[in-house]
Amino acid sequence: MAKGHRSQIKRERNAQKDTRPSAKLSYARVSVQKACFVLDAIRGKDVETALGILEYNPRYASSIIKKLLESASANAEYLHSQDPTKYPNPDHLYIAECYANKGPTMKRVRPRAQGRAYRIEKRMSHITIVLDER
Repeated sequence: MAKGHRSQIKRERNAQKDTRPSAKLSYARVSVQKACFVLDAIRGKDVETALGILEYNPRYASSIIKKLLESASANAEYLHSQDPTKYPNPDHLYIAECYANKGPTMKRVRPRAQGRAYRIEKRMSHITIVLDER
């Protein structure tokens, strides 16, 4: 068990918090595997190049990730306007981290021949994008 007062423990935990601008989408109705195809294409790229890639990518996940990247970019501009010394310049941002974690799965039933039933799994994912200054 941690030593110290509760407020002291919270203060220490918040001091270690990541201050890079980011955006997270929870419960996206796309599987992790399909989201990772798109995330692999933009990982490490600057924001403008990544938006161009996502604009012309035909996959469904690219439209979701494009909105998420625009949100992370807007978060970076807001944070920079609040404290320019602490947060990075929005003009020099690149995608430092982007990943999709497994979310809950909705289970549905499909009727089949001779009274049987097959299970259909509608998968969800939690997608995160973290930006940083190059």
